[in-house]
Amino acid sequence: MDAEKKQRLQSLKVIISETFMVLAVIISVAVLALIVSGYWIGSGFKVERQGMLQISSMPTGADVSIDGDSSWLQRTNTSKVLLSGEHNIVLTKEGYDSWSKTINIQEGLLYRLHYPRLFLKDRTPKKLASFDGATATFISPDSSALLITNKTTKWELLNLREESLSSKTIDISKVFSTVSLADNAKEGLFTGKIVDANWDLDASHLLFEVKTAEDKLEWVLLDIKNPDRSFNLTKEFGGEFSAIQILDNSSNNLMAIQNHSLKKIDVPGRSISTVLAKNIISFDHYHNEIIFTAKTESNESDVSEDSEESDQPYYVGHFKLSDDNVKELFFTASAAKATISQFYDQKYCTVLEGSEVRVYTFDDLKEYAKYNLSFEPEQIKVGHDGEFIIMNSGSQIASLDMEANAVREWQTAGKAFSWFDFDMIYSVKDGELFVYDFDGLNDRSLATNVSDHFSVGVTDNKWLYYFSDNHLMREWIVEH
Repeated sequence: MDAEKKQRLQSLKVIISETFMVLAVIISVAVLALIVSGYWIGSGFKVERQGMLQISSMPTGADVSIDGDSSWLQRTNTSKVLLSGEHNIVLTKEGYDSWSKTINIQEGLLYRLHYPRLFLKDRTPKKLASFDGATATFISPDSSALLITNKTTKWELLNLREESLSSKTIDISKVFSTVSLADNAKEGLFTGKIVDANWDLDASHLLFEVKTAEDKLEWVLLDIKNPDRSFNLTKEFGGEFSAIQILDNSSNNLMAIQNHSLKKIDVPGRSISTVLAKNIISFDHYHNEIIFTAKTESNESDVSEDSEESDQPYYVGHFKLSDDNVKELFFTASAAKATISQFYDQKYCTVLEGSEVRVYTFDDLKEYAKYNLSFEPEQIKVGHDGEFIIMNSGSQIASLDMEANAVREWQTAGKAFSWFDFDMIYSVKDGELFVYDFDGLNDRSLATNVSDHFSVGVTDNKWLYYFSDNHLMREWIVEH
């Protein structure tokens, strides 16, 4: 073969090779584009839409069944690609109860299930201590501490993270004004009625709302670590506080409604700000941002004159603590309740007006979703990591699941409910303790003969605490 023919053959091989390489790159890019867009090439070379499920559980290592199909490869704390559409997820683990939910996978999107909890079936309650005369208990958000109140000025603080409980006496005699000296007692008596109490996230302070014998409200920030540093807000600032919220993890800053005006309280500095907004009905906070509902008819100077909806009697306003620049977000016909939340990297504003729920993307205030409920909730609360929003009137609940973009209405067994942990709710009826996921699913009965006016909590994902006939009880909820 002459040199010219060899050169032509070599050039042809190069052209064919490069053509195949280009085609391979194009096909690879196309396949990757399909995968990123939520498509997959299934059996028979059929193009199918898919998304991803990320699932974890407490305890870890539960078996996962998807649409009735399970294998030893499917365990919690893992991810799995699934076809778009509805799938039934069931978690099981030997010695534990089961958990299940039907979810809707969307193409190209991740669906997270991080809150499933399984409870050990064979549990033996252990009586830890008796507290005769206890009037109420308050468990910290992380369930590390439990404050037990009574009618005296000596309250008990328990450390729930120790297997052998340790306690500390909290002297509230110099904290509340609702304390009197009793002729037949060595110590003072607490005469106030506790309306509400809220911990900060550091479990270092409790904000008390107390009703006095004269039917007036007294607000006290109780310092758990050093009671002498507690702060009686009502005594310090006077006036009428109708609502106060803790703004940070350690209660350094509070936001309050005093005489229908919003004011910020600097706890270390023992000072209160000037009026930040007037004619306030309600408010909520998200980090350093405040969202509130106010009347417009008595607040005309704060409402934009060129607003097309300024004739509405109420408005939802917003400002940041860093600049105090109040903005009107929405005008409403009735006193709405509003909150700010963030889910993934998107911030939302949820407005509850009567039985209508409207969700807006916060940056542009475009309507993201709207739901009509069968009842009118009295409260609205953002759940853990902004994943869900709870609206309720008594035991009737509407749970807005931001992951599923859906609302589910349900009702607890008891007349009232509280938070079991960051993702679960509990209720007591006729001494029986029921727990629910935030959306009311996976309801289970955990214990009987439970006192319904004392707190229930789970510590370090291993101990369940509750009261029974003035006895503090503990059960292991995981194998040990």
